[in-house]
Amino acid sequence: MAMLITDDCTACAACETVCPNAAISMGDIYFHIDPGRCTECVGAHDSPECVAVCPADCIHEDPAHLETQGELRAKYEALHA
Repeated sequence: MAMLITDDCTACAACETVCPNAAISMGDIYFHIDPGRCTECVGAHDSPECVAVCPADCIHEDPAHLETQGELRAKYEALHA
């Protein structure tokens, strides 16, 4: 499952720099996570780094993008091949 940034985002940019897959970018008003690149940090870290650094607590699992741990790992490996 990819992560999702809600509209509570303060656009501080803390999440963008810690993403190992370059899945986070600035949108029109706040940051956005590309679900095609987000692996919840599977393959790189034990838990989503963006969640750990977000001071606004506005990053949550995106129920619209359900994926297994195996699918997330395969996506990470494909992104970093």
